[in-house]
Amino acid sequence: MHYQDALAEEIRDSAARLLAEDVGPGDITAELIPEKQWARARVITREDTVLCGVAWVDELFRRLDPRVRLHWLAADGDRLDAGATFLELEGPARSLLTGERAALNLLQTLSATATRTRHYVDLLEGTGVRLLDTRKTLPGLRLAQKYAVTCGGGHNHRIGLYDAFLIKENHIAACGGIAAAVEEARRIARDLPVEVEVESFEELDQALAAGADVIMLDNFSLDDMREAVRRNDGRASLESSGNVDETTLRAIAETGVDCISSGALSKDVKAIDLSMRIVEQEA
Repeated sequence: MHYQDALAEEIRDSAARLLAEDVGPGDITAELIPEKQWARARVITREDTVLCGVAWVDELFRRLDPRVRLHWLAADGDRLDAGATFLELEGPARSLLTGERAALNLLQTLSATATRTRHYVDLLEGTGVRLLDTRKTLPGLRLAQKYAVTCGGGHNHRIGLYDAFLIKENHIAACGGIAAAVEEARRIARDLPVEVEVESFEELDQALAAGADVIMLDNFSLDDMREAVRRNDGRASLESSGNVDETTLRAIAETGVDCISSGALSKDVKAIDLSMRIVEQEA
């Protein structure tokens, strides 16, 4: 399935799941409010953030109650200052309150991924090094978080196990060596990129000799990365992985590698503090 088609399907499915887990057979607290009560609300961020999740919230309220109207004051990828209002809603008060938590849960998580990615991308400014995500995503949110990374200015690595080869230590052992693993990958799918993870200069030389498209330098020191860049001499794309955080990112980039991957963009982000408030009601 094409990525955009898969993403559209994911948006529909995740909106349905969010409502199912939160609303279940019905929002009993919302029944305290008169059925015909109409309200307006706004959503603000309590901290600086990069927004992500607009399409998911649109789909969620469309499923919940098509009478709810949403007016976005920002788009995915926009930087927002703390205190900024970025969404205004109008519709039945019951529906606004029923959809509130599901919508904010999604927005706070995806915006957190986009925000951390943008922070890392800013740290790399001027180096020409690309920031990549990983498959270390929150369960059930793979495509959503991959999309959030792009909103923050990062790049997707693999979407899953099906769109590129990543030959790691156990694959190498099971195949009988790097050369054999790369050869078999070319036989299976010549049009897909082949990446090999290496842990030593000996493995680096083997991956280069085998013709790997991308070589992942796993937990190499800065000096060893510089030596790997020298040995590579532009033959393969070099990716640095391991020990990547905001304190090491720039130094890694300055070794001359082509890209840096980080699971921290998605697996352990801290949700952005968002809030929805009713600002006006009509009988």
